[in-house]
Amino acid sequence: MPDTTARPGSTPAGTAPRARSRTASPRTARAINDRFALQLLEAEGPLTAHQLKERTGLSRPTVADLVDRLGGAGLIEVVGEAGADRRGPNARLYGIVAGRAHLAGIDVRTHGVTVAVADLLGTVRAQESVPVAADAAPEEALACAYAALDRALERAGGVRPHTVAVGAPGLVDPATGRLTGTGTLPSWHGALVAGLRDRLGVPLLLENEVNLAAIAERRDGAARDRDTFVLLWLGHGVGAAVVLDGRLRRGASGGTGEIGFLPVPGTPALPSATGCDGGFHSLAASGAVVELAGEYGFVPAGPGAGSDTGSGTDDEAPAAERVVRAAVAAGSAGADFLDALARRIAVGVAAVTALLDPGCVVLGGEIGRAGGAALATRVAACAAGMSPLHTEVRAGTVGGRAVLRGAVLAAKDAAQDDLFAPEGAAR
Repeated sequence: MPDTTARPGSTPAGTAPRARSRTASPRTARAINDRFALQLLEAEGPLTAHQLKERTGLSRPTVADLVDRLGGAGLIEVVGEAGADRRGPNARLYGIVAGRAHLAGIDVRTHGVTVAVADLLGTVRAQESVPVAADAAPEEALACAYAALDRALERAGGVRPHTVAVGAPGLVDPATGRLTGTGTLPSWHGALVAGLRDRLGVPLLLENEVNLAAIAERRDGAARDRDTFVLLWLGHGVGAAVVLDGRLRRGASGGTGEIGFLPVPGTPALPSATGCDGGFHSLAASGAVVELAGEYGFVPAGPGAGSDTGSGTDDEAPAAERVVRAAVAAGSAGADFLDALARRIAVGVAAVTALLDPGCVVLGGEIGRAGGAALATRVAACAAGMSPLHTEVRAGTVGGRAVLRGAVLAAKDAAQDDLFAPEGAAR
C-alpha cells in the first residue's frame, strides 16, 4: 500500500529543487520535468508557460515541449489568459484537466457508510451516506454500500472511478492488505472491502480510519506545517496516527497507534487481547467522557449534530460531543469538567511523547473537535507537568469528515501517481 502522507508537490514554490537532474537521461529528465510541472499546477493553480519556466528553471523550448506533451496526453489544457491586456500564446494559462479521472473515498463506520466522488484535483463532486446496522448480514450491508456508491457516481456525471480508498476501523495487515479487528467489529466490514475489490476492478487502497484523518489534518488542517506529529483520535473509540519525518508509520502488523489498549492508571482493570476496556479507552473514549461529564453536572440533551465518523447513529459519540461543547460554552462553569477531562487525555499525550517525542499532538475526533483550543490548551499544560519534552497540543481543524477527506486525498495521490507517471502520460 503506497504511503499517501508525504507529497513532493507540497514543497513550497521557490524552495524546491530545479526540475531536471543534471545526471538524468533524456527520458528520465522529461519524466521529472513533467511531474514537477504538474505538481506546480496542482499547488498553485493555472500558470502560463513563462511562469512554468520561472518556477522550474527550465529553458523556454523545454517548457514548450513539456506543455505540448502534457496537453497531448490530456493532462493539461488552456483554461484562460493572464491579464486583461495580454493576448496570444504567451498569455495562455494552463491548468490540470480535473476531469481526466475520478476517484472515490469511502468511510466505513460501525453503523453506516459514506461515499465521496471527486475529480483528479480532489474536488468532491458528489457525496452519499447510508445507514447500515452493526449486526446487518454481509449481503445486506454490501447492497446498501453499493447503492450509495452507485448514486454518488451517477450524481458526479456517471463516471467510473480510477482509484478507490477505503477507511475503516481495525488493523490493515501490511502483508495481506486485509482488514482485521482489535475488538468487536461488524462482520460486514471485511466482506465490504473484498466485495468492492471484486465489483469495481480498479485499484483499491485500504487504510485505518485514524491514519486517513491524519492525512487530512496534515494536508488541509492543523498539522500543515508539521512533518512529525501524532493525531490522537477521541471519539466513540480512541486511536492514534503517527507521522514521523513526513511518513505515516503503520507498524509490523498495522497496529501503530492502537492507544486504546495502553494500560493506564485510573482504570479498574487492565486491557486484554480481545478488548481495550481498562486501557486508555476507558479514560478518554466517548462513553467515559459522558460519564465524567455527568459527575460535573453536564448531561447531554437534545439530538446531536452527528459524529465525525459520518453516520450520526453512534449515540455515545454525539453525546460526548454535546457535553464537551456545552462545557466550553459555559466558560468558568465548565472549567472543572474540562480540567478533569484534560488530565485524562494528557495521560495518553504523555505516553506518546515519552515514546516518540513528536513535538506536536493534534486532538481529533468528536471530542477533540468539540473541545477546540479550550481543551487543547488544558491538555498541553497537564502534559507539560508529566514530561520534560515540549509538546504542542492543537485542536484538529478539518471538521466532521476528516476520515472521508483523508480517503479522498489518498485516492487522489494514488491516481496522480499513476496518471502523472511517464506510462500514464503516454495513455
